[in-house]
Amino acid sequence: MKQLTKAEEEVMRWLWQLEEANVATIIEKMPEPKPAYNTISTIVRILENKEFVGHRKQGKGYIYFPIIKKEEYSNQSINKLMNNYFNGSFRNMVSFFVKKNDMDIKDLEQILKELNKEK
Repeated sequence: MKQLTKAEEEVMRWLWQLEEANVATIIEKMPEPKPAYNTISTIVRILENKEFVGHRKQGKGYIYFPIIKKEEYSNQSINKLMNNYFNGSFRNMVSFFVKKNDMDIKDLEQILKELNKEK
């Protein structure tokens, strides 16, 4: 799967949230200062070329929708992070984030309880 730029990820986050939208709706949801219509339109076309987004015609315009699920992209991004920076070790990655964020044992125990509930 291809990597996304920061701007592409932002547009994808809005599309994942909205499920489908035209360019104007995406821009409407974005915080101030609003990007130019042409900027978002270009990013959406790039996302189509990368096969992250599809479209259907509606009136004179298009409605865009995600093809790639958010979870799928998130998993791929986490795996890339783990492989590139933590020698493919989930344990090393978690240990790094625990140390850098000053988590205590209670926080870790709570995370483990939540994970066990989902099994």
